[in-house]
Amino acid sequence: MNTLDDIIGAVRKDLTARRRLIPEAELSDQVAEVGPGLDCAALLSGTDGLKVIAEVKRSSPAKGNLADILDPGGLAAEYEAGGAAAISVLTERHRFGGCLADLDAVGARVRVPLLRKDFIVDPYQLWESRAHGADLVLLIVAALEQPLLAELLALAAEIGLTPLVEVHDETEVKRALDAGAWVIGVNARDLRTLEMDRGTFARLAPEIPDGVVRIAESGIRGPQDAADYAAQGADAILVGESVVTGGDSKRAVAALVEAGRQRGRALR
Repeated sequence: MNTLDDIIGAVRKDLTARRRLIPEAELSDQVAEVGPGLDCAALLSGTDGLKVIAEVKRSSPAKGNLADILDPGGLAAEYEAGGAAAISVLTERHRFGGCLADLDAVGARVRVPLLRKDFIVDPYQLWESRAHGADLVLLIVAALEQPLLAELLALAAEIGLTPLVEVHDETEVKRALDAGAWVIGVNARDLRTLEMDRGTFARLAPEIPDGVVRIAESGIRGPQDAADYAAQGADAILVGESVVTGGDSKRAVAALVEAGRQRGRALR
């Protein structure tokens, strides 16, 4: 069993327990009251410079514990003040130390869009995500069979979520496009092996057509990486570790935003 399979097994067990507590019909009623989320594809397009999605992230399978985040809402507010275009909140608890309460806490403090970053394997989790205030939701191609991927994409759009479809090779890019993805994240880390390849985005970006939002994920160490991804055609970057562990989260995000903006100006 690889790392991704191990994580998904635990996610399914947690999902079964949550479904017993709150039926899907109840979540559907909550979503009807909340209404649709923001149009995140338009907000994340790189027409006016590289966007930064900053992540509330306590730990990871690759690095272990990263930070003891006692106030996720306060951290997210720092990200927003630094210019983050959206906030990603990890809600998987076993390997990332997150929970849906973190998503609620962040939503109460910021006005920018929220990404629920988890391992979505069932429609229930989409209803759950929107009920807790998410505007975006992560769909990992490697974790989903093609019919389910297409089903989840369609349902996400129907209930007002923007699906960020994550890929890490050419085959997965094709699968994402065939399923109808309009926002694609290229992950430099293979979740099955946890190996990092920072050349992944440059290799896959040409396979993603114009009009589809391109997001570079993982391994972003600082402003130079942001500038490099902007030069390679990224509309946005998703960054967690460097802004969580850097000491001044607001300044770290602002530096990434500025690097992407400067590189964008140089390319025009």
